[in-house]
Amino acid sequence: MRHIDEPDLPTWIREAYETLEAEYASGIDELSRTDAEEILLAEDGNIEEEADAVYAIDRLLDRGWLYEVNDRLRKTE
Repeated sequence: MRHIDEPDLPTWIREAYETLEAEYASGIDELSRTDAEEILLAEDGNIEEEADAVYAIDRLLDRGWLYEVNDRLRKTE
């Protein structure tokens, strides 16, 4: 569940989520962390380094926008 009582995520992290959300919308239920990082590096214009992709994913997990099960990332409904 998203933590709505916390400050908003920075725009570039919300845009990273939208990039990943497009992958989930294509019928994929889960992504490996490595796949998610590669998608962000390839498709998100705000993310140029692996460390940025890792940071964005970590923030999305911390805030409940994504969750992790058996090393696979899933989108919170």
